Parts: sequence; structure tokens; C-alpha cells
Amino acid sequence: MSTLLGEFDLAIVGGGICGLAHALAGVRRGLRVAVIERDAQANGASIRNFGFITVTGQQRGESWRRAMRSRDVWAEVAPAAGIRIEHHGLAVAVRRPEAVAVLEAFRATEMGEGCELLTARDAAARFPMLRTDQLQAVLASPHDVRVESRLAIPALARWLAEAHGVTFLYQTLAKAVAPPVIETTRGTIRAGLCVVCPGDDFLGLYPERFDAYRLTRCKLQMLRIGAAAAMPRFTAAVMSDLSLVRYLGYAELPEAAALRTRLDAEQGEHLANGVHLIVVQSEDGSLVVGDSHHYGATPDPFSPVAVDELILDEFREVVAGPAPVVRERWIGTYASAPDRAMLVDRPSDGVRVVVITSGTGASTSFAIAEEVIDELMTGRP
Repeated sequence: MSTLLGEFDLAIVGGGICGLAHALAGVRRGLRVAVIERDAQANGASIRNFGFITVTGQQRGESWRRAMRSRDVWAEVAPAAGIRIEHHGLAVAVRRPEAVAVLEAFRATEMGEGCELLTARDAAARFPMLRTDQLQAVLASPHDVRVESRLAIPALARWLAEAHGVTFLYQTLAKAVAPPVIETTRGTIRAGLCVVCPGDDFLGLYPERFDAYRLTRCKLQMLRIGAAAAMPRFTAAVMSDLSLVRYLGYAELPEAAALRTRLDAEQGEHLANGVHLIVVQSEDGSLVVGDSHHYGATPDPFSPVAVDELILDEFREVVAGPAPVVRERWIGTYASAPDRAMLVDRPSDGVRVVVITSGTGASTSFAIAEEVIDELMTGRP
């Protein structure tokens, strides 16, 4: 007979940011929650990223709205959970007139509310970490927030356990989900509701449900570089021209077509490797820099130096200071779909499978989790 590990209202499979967001949404609705995580701690995409809660540039509509809501939830939970906000805001520094046209168009949309389009001279005073010799304009957004993922995700889990009574079962594999029974490698959990947050594992649970979504995996390369002593502190995250053809909030604007044509001619190798620039700063002054995007059912685990150099090439074009010294290199993988930013699958009335398919887990999970838990509890999508 299987050991009964506990009785709960809600069981969550997966302890990354998507799973933790559903745990938070559950306890806020008064549910008794258990989280089942196969590793000893979160070790996937949730900690192998920038920790950048990106609002500005998310796809217009639901993705942008969810990012705004998730940013607000981060602002609520971070102080309570002892999570440090490293910096606020975003500076999109561009070097081409075609990029300026995209930023002007973005600024005129509802997504641009609260953003400023700065001249190179004004931007130099506000963002001294930027190179100014080629700078044409900077979109300054107040909406974005940065945390240190490798610290924030464990801190969030601890807070959910200590302050909200969430039970965490680490190094435990969920083998079968049929509420009110969830079978694991350690025994049985009883829960009337279950949310499965598998990340990029499409074979563990409900593999037959994933076929319709044409899912694959995206591999990205990232670096941490040491900041020179004389380098000014970053007052915001930094992006560049390349980001405007990657992030759909910009890329879907008509003005982005001309920019893409020019980038194809001038930085075709960057685009072919899915390279765009994000730079954020950590408490110790180091900078997290990335990233690239390569797709496949099973991406290889290798990090070509040539791809890192493309990332650093764009960094050197945008950020002032001496040559960067790389302290760490790593890769991450996340689930990707050709036609959606996220999916919610409904195997049965009490079960939802939730996958973020756009690399925006930190940016959108809290809002998605609120929607999913409300649906489970009310029965209304």
C-alpha cells in the first residue's frame, strides 16, 4: 500500500517560477497547497535567466497585460520574501534611425504610456553606463523590475513554506495524476485540484496532450561579466536595436519591417543565432549579459564561443567601459511554441497543465497562475 504523504486542496507538479506562482495564487485563495519537485531545488529555466521581469516589449494584448500584473505581484511579494529588487526600469538604446522610428511608434501605443523617448544628450545624463558616440535615442521605461533569479526563486519557495504553510516535496517525481490521488515516488498525495507545470519536459505527464501544440525547446547562452571599478552603476536594464525585432511588442509594429531589413544586412549573423542584447546588474556589480536562441527537440549542451562573441560584440557597441571579462557562462532551455506565448491544457475538470512557451516565466507566471486557479475553483475558463 502506498504511503499517504498528506491531504491538500491543491497539488502542484513543478517547483520553478510557474509552479511557485500557482502555489501563491492557491494560498491567496485559502487553499492548502503541496508542491512536488523532482530536483533538490529549482534548477531549470527559472534560475538560468536574467531575473528580468520584462513588461516593456511584451506582445500587445494579453501578454503585456499579464506582465504588468505579474510585475505588481513581484512588487508585493519581494519585500515579504526578502527578495532584493536589484534595479527598476529599462533603457532601450538604439543606434539606427529605423530603430528610432520603431520606438516612436511604440511610444504612441497604450504600451508606451509612462515611457519617455530621450535624445542621445538627455540619455547620457540619465544612463551614464551607455556609449554615446553612436547613440541616436533611448526609450526609458519605468515598468520593468530585476531580481537575482538564483536567489529569488529559493527565497520565494522558503517564504511560501514558512509564511503560508506550503508543503514542498523535493526529489520527488509525480508518476500519475488522477485527483484526488497523485502518485509520487515517495507515496500518495490526496488533492482535489492539480496544476502540472512541467517546464520543457513533454514526456513525464500527459505526453499525448502535447502533440497538438508542436512544442520544441529553445537553448540560450548567457554570461556573467565582472564590472570595472570605474563603470557607473546600472540604473535600469539595457536592450538595443536587436531587441526590437525579437520582442513582439515592437516587432509586430509596421515600422519594424524596415529595421529588420537593415539588421539582416548589417548583423545577419546575430539574427541567425537569435542574438539580442539584455544587460542587467547584480548587487556585487557584475553584469548578466545575453542572450542567443537555438531551437530543437533536444538542444545540444554546448556553448560555442562564436555565439558568446556575438553577444559580447553587441554589448561593446552599447555599454561604455573597458573590455568585458567573463566570469561565468551557462546555457538554459525552455519550452517554445510557434504560435503562442503560453498554453493551458485541460486533461480533466480538476487538472490543468500550464507551460510558458516564450521564455517569459518570470514576467507572466503570477498573472497566469491567478487566472488558472480562478478557473479551477469556479469551473469557468
